[in-house]
Amino acid sequence: MGNHHGHGPKSGNTTPSSGASSRDGSRKSISRTASGNDIEEAEKPAEKQPIHTSQMLPTEKLAKILTEKAHKEEGVNGVTSKVFTRYLFPRYPILGEKLFNYFHTHSKSKNTYMSTSAFKQQCENYLAILDDEVIRDTLVKMWATHSEDSSGEVLTPENMTSLLMCTYHISMDHYSEGPQMCLSSNKTLKAVVDSCFHTKKSLSAQFVSHWIATNTPRLLFPLHRYAVHSLATSWRTLEECEHSLAAGKSSEAEAYPGLELATPVLEQSNPFPQAKPHPHMLTMSMSWLLAGALPPFYSRPQKAQSPSSSSAGIASKSFLSKLVCAIPSHWTILYDSDEMGLGSNRFLHHVLNYKGPTLVLLRVQDGQKFCIASANEWHESHHYWGGEECAVFQLLPKFQLLEKGSKMLYLNLSVRGYPHGLRVGKDPRAPILSIDGGFEKIEWQKIPYYLECIEVWGCGDQVSRERQLEVKKWEVKEAERQRNVKLSASDWLDHPDRYLLELAGRPQYYQGQT
Repeated sequence: MGNHHGHGPKSGNTTPSSGASSRDGSRKSISRTASGNDIEEAEKPAEKQPIHTSQMLPTEKLAKILTEKAHKEEGVNGVTSKVFTRYLFPRYPILGEKLFNYFHTHSKSKNTYMSTSAFKQQCENYLAILDDEVIRDTLVKMWATHSEDSSGEVLTPENMTSLLMCTYHISMDHYSEGPQMCLSSNKTLKAVVDSCFHTKKSLSAQFVSHWIATNTPRLLFPLHRYAVHSLATSWRTLEECEHSLAAGKSSEAEAYPGLELATPVLEQSNPFPQAKPHPHMLTMSMSWLLAGALPPFYSRPQKAQSPSSSSAGIASKSFLSKLVCAIPSHWTILYDSDEMGLGSNRFLHHVLNYKGPTLVLLRVQDGQKFCIASANEWHESHHYWGGEECAVFQLLPKFQLLEKGSKMLYLNLSVRGYPHGLRVGKDPRAPILSIDGGFEKIEWQKIPYYLECIEVWGCGDQVSRERQLEVKKWEVKEAERQRNVKLSASDWLDHPDRYLLELAGRPQYYQGQT
C-alpha cells in the first residue's frame, strides 16, 4: 500500500518512442520520415549497396560475384550470358546458354544482360521448382524454339537430341566409377528421338514433355539437379578461386578447374566390372536410358567411389555423383546365352533364386531388342504374376514403353495343360511378347522371330547375388553327394544300372574287378 512510482517519461525528455502508449492502453506505431541518407541508400544500384557477406544468401553472393566479373571483363552493370556460362557451366556451355536465355526471357530485360536483382530473382524462382512435371516442362521449353506460324513452342529432332545429349554427358562425367564414354551413345539417343517424332520435323513442347514423362520419366532429372547444384554452390568455388588468384598461387586457367574437361575412359568390351570377350547388349548408354525409364527401385545407387586422395574431395565428388548420376554401377550379369548356352533350362538355372529385381534383354534375328523388367523374383507358375513396377520396353530400333503394371509376367515350363514358355503382357489372349518352351522363337506383334540372345541383369544389392550363389553351391554339393552314394552288395544286385551293364556285355562282376 505504499508508494507508487510513476514510470512515464520525464518532463525534460520529449523524444517520442516508436511504441508509445495511448490513454486507452493500446500502442500506436509512429512512422519515421525517411532521411536523405536513407533515400540515397535505397536509390543506389544493388551492386553498390553495402552488403554484409556473412548474411547474404547464396543467390545474392552469386549475383554479386558475376556482376563484378561482368563489369570487369565486359564493362556491363549486370550479368551477361558469357560470364554466366564461363564461370557456372564451363564444361557444359549449351546448358549455360539455354538456362541464361530462359532467365533472360522471364526477366523481361530490354538489354542483352540482366540486372543483378533480376538475375537473383530468376535464380530463386528456378531453385524453388520442386514438382517433377514442372521440371520436365521447364527443361523441354529451354530447348524449344518459337514456331513461325505462331503455334507456340516447338522442338525439332535436333533440339531433342541436344537436350538428351546434355543430360547424358552430365551423367557420364559424374559416374561413380569415373568418367565414361559409350561408343553406341548416338545409336541409343537416335532410338529415343525417332520413337518420339515418328519422322515428323517438329513437335510441340507439350507433346515432347508428355512423351518423356510416359516413356523416360526420370531421364532429365540429373540435368536439373546439376543446374540447381551449380546455382546454389558455385559462389563458394568462385570465391576460393579469387583468393587463389589474389595470392598469386595459380594462374587463371589453374584457378578454375571446371574449365577443363576430365579425360573420359574409353569404352571397353564391357563397361561393367565383369570381363567378357564380346560386348554385352546392355551398353553404358542403354543402362543410362533404362535407369531414367524405370522406377528408382531398379537403379538404387551404391556408395560412390572416387580416386581422389583428399578426404574433402572424396566427400564432394561422392555427393555430386549421388546427386547427379543416374547410371547404376551395381547391376550385375546373371545369365548370358552367348556364353552359357541358350535354352529354358539354362535360363532357369542362372536366374532362379535371385531375390532382387532383374532386367531380361532379348535380341531377335533382325536386330530388334527388348527388355523385360521384373521387380519380383522369377519363378515358375501357370498364373500371371508381378508387381506394379514391372514393365516391358522395346529398346531398338526405337525406344518405347510397351506396357507396365502388375500381373503381366508368365513363366511355365512344367505344368501340363497350360502354355509353355515365357510371356509378357496383361492380356493372356494377346501377350506383347511370347517365347516358346524351348527358348528358340519369340513372337512380337503376331510376327515370329528367331531368338538370338538373352541377357539377364540383376538389379538388387550385393547380398542378393551372394545368396543366390550360396544356393547354387549347395545345389552342386547336393548333386555330388547324390552321385557318390555307395551301394551295398545286396543293393547292387537289384540296381537297374547292373541290368543295363549286363546288356552291354559285362554280365558278371567279381569282387576284384574295378
